Amino acid sequence: MPSLPTSIDETASLLAKADYVAGRDLSTVLFLALRMGRPLFLEGEAGVGKTEIAKVLSATLGRPLIRLQCYEGLDIASAVYEWNTMAQMVEIRLAEATGDIDRASLGSDLFSERFLIARPILEAVRPQVGGAPILLIDELDRTDEAFEAYLLEVLSDFQVTIPEFGTIKAGEPPIVIITSNRTREIHDALKRRCLYHWVDYPSAGNELEILRRKVPHVPEKLSREIVAFVQALRGEDLFKAPGVAETLDWATALTELDAVALDPALVSDTLGVLLKYQDDIARLSGSEAKRIIDNVRAGVDAAT
Repeated sequence: MPSLPTSIDETASLLAKADYVAGRDLSTVLFLALRMGRPLFLEGEAGVGKTEIAKVLSATLGRPLIRLQCYEGLDIASAVYEWNTMAQMVEIRLAEATGDIDRASLGSDLFSERFLIARPILEAVRPQVGGAPILLIDELDRTDEAFEAYLLEVLSDFQVTIPEFGTIKAGEPPIVIITSNRTREIHDALKRRCLYHWVDYPSAGNELEILRRKVPHVPEKLSREIVAFVQALRGEDLFKAPGVAETLDWATALTELDAVALDPALVSDTLGVLLKYQDDIARLSGSEAKRIIDNVRAGVDAAT
């Protein structure tokens, strides 16, 4: 199993090895989170690469990835543990059938490891083959405050307390990555237990590098036009600006259509790859697309 990076430069190299292009600030906070053994809380718009960081760490450090995808109504039974009630009922019936009912020992046995079903958080504090896992708590802003409160013990002491069973503490704390799209504010008590970083849209230079690494078969001139066009869109008044994931999807789509350069008809026909709201698509189609393309082309030509 690869060891943890010992410097900011090594952290940046680790990310680059998996084709993740990160700025110095992200490499620094990630390095500190790994060195200090603290959870890393990443906020930013959807599609800027927050979740990808956990996947990259899992791949480059050779550790298992345990993902908790958050949603409204997420409860302890789905996120942490639950008891296998069907198996417990069978155990009770068998004890009744054989007449071997010692209430004290039966009660103790029913709430033992044998009947405990581990969900992602309990799984993450248990020993894992391949070392302490990467625990990804994805889109925490989708859950409610009660679940946030439950996480305080997990993030402070890396342990889970089960009333009928006891406390299970991680021998080696997992590496915890928490993401939020900031659809609501996360409580300060949880943020205090983490290092924090806002993941912004990449600069034009970084986005071009991401495109070169992730979709290397796109012609260089077309790549520059794609990046310039997407960067220009993010300056428009849109309901939802495209993320990096949409840039990569659009580049792939354009190559599937054998495109070598942007033109208004091609852009209008493929805006659905970039934008996910009809009002945004309607506003950017036709003459507006041509206006942006003209500006993009002038900038790309001037830079080459």
